[in-house]
Order: sequence, then structure tokens, then C-alpha cells
Amino acid sequence: MLAAVDGPEAARAAEADGAEAVVLDAVRGDLRDATELPILVLAATPAEAHQAGADAVAVAVDGLDDEDGRLEGVYADAVERGLDCVIAVRDEDELQLALDRLDPEIFLLSARGGDEDADPLERVLALLPDVPAGKLAIADVEIAGVDAVAELERAGVDAVIVGAGSVAEYVGTPPPAV
Repeated sequence: MLAAVDGPEAARAAEADGAEAVVLDAVRGDLRDATELPILVLAATPAEAHQAGADAVAVAVDGLDDEDGRLEGVYADAVERGLDCVIAVRDEDELQLALDRLDPEIFLLSARGGDEDADPLERVLALLPDVPAGKLAIADVEIAGVDAVAELERAGVDAVIVGAGSVAEYVGTPPPAV
């Protein structure tokens, strides 16, 4: 479970509730001191993410899909800075393009900005079979309860982004301290 947080307090709470990582929509420089969990930034350049102490940065195929090499350049910049590069895709075409041009290890299957008429959970689930075995798949979709998380896990999603206040609900109670 990855927890979407908006600051240090939410990051500490998510860590205490059993989150495996925290996710930020934008760079915040004060988060690294608040948690030991890995930090994924969704909307930042690799340089900004690295400077803020993030462990990973999302790179959206949308907007970088021209043949001008920008997608490859941003990906290479992230890797050179020691960041995990999470490739955000919204449809089969973006997923295939990412596989052909980058062959990344981690995908963010996003329901953001897609077809408004389609069910967001179904859109993410439809992308999952196209993710090759051995690659990690993170679901970026608004979750409507424990059943949706269970459905994503059964389908093979490796992680789900949930709100920081929802982590305990989805992971259950943490094991007792030994």
C-alpha cells in the first residue's frame, strides 16, 4: 500500500499505519526528515525529486510521446540521479510505447485524465494484462473500499495508491511489536 500524503504529519501517520511508501503530487523538501519510507513524487522533474530527497519519480508518457527523444532523456536523467523511474501510462498505446522505447521496471497504471465514461477501476484492470511478467504495476485509481483493493491485488497489481488516512483500513492492524 502506497499512501498519498500532503506533508510530514500525513507521512508519519501513514508509516505508523503500515504504508510501504508515500506518494506526493508535488515536491516537498520537508518530507525526507518525517519518514524513512520510500518517497515517490508524481509531478516533478528528476532534478527536483532528487533534490527533495525522493527515491522515485513518475514520468508520464503523455506529453513526452513524440519521437524527439524527450521521453528517453527524462528517463535517463532520473536513472542517472539514482532515482527509480515509474512510468505513468493511461492506455494501451502509452504502455506499448513505454515498453518499446524504455522497457522500464515499474509502471504507474493511471486512471487520471482518461475516458470519463469508463470506470476508472476497469481502465486500470484492462491495462494490467499488457504489463509483462516481472515488471511492477502500481494502480493510481480512486479506491472505493477494501473490495476494490482486493480486486486489484487478485488481478496482479503490486501496489495501490490510497489516501494517507485510509492506510490502516486497507492493510489492517500492524503486527505487534516484538
